[in-house]
Amino acid sequence: MAKLGVITDGISRDLEHALRVMQKNGLNQAELQFLGDKEVGDLSADELMKTKQLVDQYDMQVSCISRHNFAGLGVHEITVGDTNYNHHMDKLKQCIEMAQQFNAPLVRIMSFRKEMVLFGEDGAEKWNVSAGAWEKLVELMGPVVELAKKENIMLVVETGNNAMITSCFLGCKLIDDLATDHLKILWDPANALYCGENPSMDTFNSMSGGYLGHIHMKDVNVSIHQASIKCVALGKGQMAPYLSQIAEKIKEMDYKGAISLESVYRPKNGNFEDGFHSSITLFKELFS
Repeated sequence: MAKLGVITDGISRDLEHALRVMQKNGLNQAELQFLGDKEVGDLSADELMKTKQLVDQYDMQVSCISRHNFAGLGVHEITVGDTNYNHHMDKLKQCIEMAQQFNAPLVRIMSFRKEMVLFGEDGAEKWNVSAGAWEKLVELMGPVVELAKKENIMLVVETGNNAMITSCFLGCKLIDDLATDHLKILWDPANALYCGENPSMDTFNSMSGGYLGHIHMKDVNVSIHQASIKCVALGKGQMAPYLSQIAEKIKEMDYKGAISLESVYRPKNGNFEDGFHSSITLFKELFS
């Protein structure tokens, strides 16, 4: 059975308040991303100690350390060993150290900035494909998964709507091309809507065999031709037709990892905690 939690800053960047709300709602999987005015990977030793004390005080488990490592970087604009790459590697090392300190099983990575067309043939390889982008991604990810192997930690790469890995299909291909046992997919099906990968049986089939490591759950309305996303309460957007199927398939797969409610919906004249409360009941009904 899946374990239920939330990305804590989707309730509040005040961690104690977020943990209190989680506890009241029967959630015990805290995914840590932004705490106060800092992102994980930037916390001082004293801040880490206080964070650990709060997590223990509220009897929470940390499901994932979720910094935006390698987000927004163009694969053609960065090289293994350059200053920007090394900065992100250093922050990843700090996230791994935090995961080890908090007994968290996962550390999130992102997958650089999206190049729209990665593969093609019959002329498309000349006119449409971003030549060499996929191969460069694999090259850049090599030292990342080697670090994970050295530190004996599992990384999860998110299906991001502005990332090279936008779908479970591409996530599985990346894992296969890296031939690694230290990378799994962080599946965000709402993000994948923006690349046209609906959460159908093909998606589930592509994740069979141990590729799935973590799940973010939210709801959105996307308009690709308008380059627009609107966040909505869970069950009120384009994810609605798929939620029951996802819940059933996760149980059928005997998925034992965590599912985080990603509380990014903010009602008009409300805040993100209000958005959390508008989604938590359905979230628990579906995935408990």
